[in-house]
Amino acid sequence: MNAEMQIKKGRKYDQVIGGARAVFMREGFEGASVDEIARDAGVSKATLYSYFPDKQHLFLAVLKMECAAQSEVEVLFEQSGLSVEEKLVVICKKLVTFFLSDFGQDMFRVCVAEAKRFPELGETFYASGPKNWGEKIAGFLCTEKAREVLDIEDPLLAADQLAQLCRSDLMLKVMFGIESNPTEDELSRVADEAVRTFLARYRRVS
Repeated sequence: MNAEMQIKKGRKYDQVIGGARAVFMREGFEGASVDEIARDAGVSKATLYSYFPDKQHLFLAVLKMECAAQSEVEVLFEQSGLSVEEKLVVICKKLVTFFLSDFGQDMFRVCVAEAKRFPELGETFYASGPKNWGEKIAGFLCTEKAREVLDIEDPLLAADQLAQLCRSDLMLKVMFGIESNPTEDELSRVADEAVRTFLARYRRVS
């Protein structure tokens, strides 16, 4: 997306994005039409095109906005009064919740379905979501407080391993419709076990 498009935000920009998000999540990228997006957003097609030249740019804007909203994890790391282990549990709970959220599930499906026809979509989702999360978690693992507890040579690899532990079988069950609306206890169990496994590998031996 070029610089001009990034800064062009009028009073109906959020309205357009909101309508587009609803339609894309409901119909997928290929099934969504500009007419339907404009109708859901309550704007004219001319207004929609004044912000975005085509459906691809609109979808990328929705994707980036949603991923940014989901990946603001710095505030979680900055919580005071928590040990490194407790902060890891908080992060894992956030990851598990995201993986099982409607947005997380729907966006994963759309990206997989459209990856060959729209490769920039998968690249953007990876950069805005998993890569962004991984770099922020790796940054936390490199902090002085974390290094007092953890012995990690490759923080990015360790961050990815932690995220993979959070996906678990529950993610597949939700994605395939085998289970819906997991309980808080189920989410906490996955997060707690992810941290226990992670610490078993990386806890510093005194």
